[in-house]
Amino acid sequence: MRLFAFFCALGSLCAQQAITDEQVRRVHRSALLIDSHNDVTSDTVKGLDIGRPRSTGRTDTRRVRQGGVGAVFFAAYVASSYAGENRSAHRALEMIDTIRHDIVAGHAADYELALTAADIERIHQSGKIAALIGIEGGHAIEDSPRLLRQFYNLGVRYMTLTHANSNGWADSSGDKRKPHGGLSALGRTVIAEMNRLGMMVDISHVSDETFRDAMRASRVPVIASHSSCRALSNIPRNMSDEMIRELGRKGGVIQINFGCEFLSQKSADTSNWTNPSYAKDKPITPATLGDVVAHIDHAVKLAGVGGVGIGSDFDGISCVPAGLEDVSKFPNLTRALLEKGYSAADIGKIYGGNLLRVMRAVEAARK
Repeated sequence: MRLFAFFCALGSLCAQQAITDEQVRRVHRSALLIDSHNDVTSDTVKGLDIGRPRSTGRTDTRRVRQGGVGAVFFAAYVASSYAGENRSAHRALEMIDTIRHDIVAGHAADYELALTAADIERIHQSGKIAALIGIEGGHAIEDSPRLLRQFYNLGVRYMTLTHANSNGWADSSGDKRKPHGGLSALGRTVIAEMNRLGMMVDISHVSDETFRDAMRASRVPVIASHSSCRALSNIPRNMSDEMIRELGRKGGVIQINFGCEFLSQKSADTSNWTNPSYAKDKPITPATLGDVVAHIDHAVKLAGVGGVGIGSDFDGISCVPAGLEDVSKFPNLTRALLEKGYSAADIGKIYGGNLLRVMRAVEAARK
């Protein structure tokens, strides 16, 4: 890959490589594709049957299999409104239950709950889809490490420190007030307990200051489960080049988000991210498959091929790139990466190998 990219940069070899369908199938099958953030749970908790094909949404079991997805971190998403109602932990339990009961127990022929990196590999080899749980929104623990421990016992293997709201111990990228200036003392205690338990620290949604403090506080690599590159689309939810470099230096992984606004500045500029007066009912300028590849490529240049992964945010985003409309379309990304010059080994790392490495590091620290 590097040699091809070098000569292409010189202008001597810039034509796309001819990639056959068989090459795409072979490389795609060889990778263990882990999507680190999928929000179909916001529908299953309301009664959606993930096992039934549907004409709307981005995720169902048939399309997960068509896309060759080996493992999914399903989001136990807790909206900020639950914090105002003092029902954050209650909602987190409901979301955990929809993963364990509606998806895994309800479709045991297709899914199995994974708690470790070894579980993911074993379940994938068995022909099933590994289902994992990630809490989105640190307010879910209601400022209590005791609740954090119980969520771990229920199978939660990462927690996003904040969502769009700051909580009692960490500032969010969506909060201009920045009440803690990053992490509070309790926030550092929460991260220490996550390290002790073996739960991955997820810095998607946090403020730049919280990112800085989390990188100092965690003794193991951290992840950004669904973020992209601020240099290519300047929204607060994306990561700056400096942040991506530091994440890579410390063994972490940025999992690229497929939301149009995350991928394309044109998309962001026709949305509420950069234009608060933009009408919510007006369509956002769509992003492309090429935009996804551009973010992967940019992050690889900053963090190395070992520092990048995939966190689609399917069913949690309103606009998706042409060519990656749902979970069945992942082979299109494989083709695009091969055409860009990435090797099968590179793609294997990006698709799941890098996240498995972080999981193993976090598990080893627990032991």
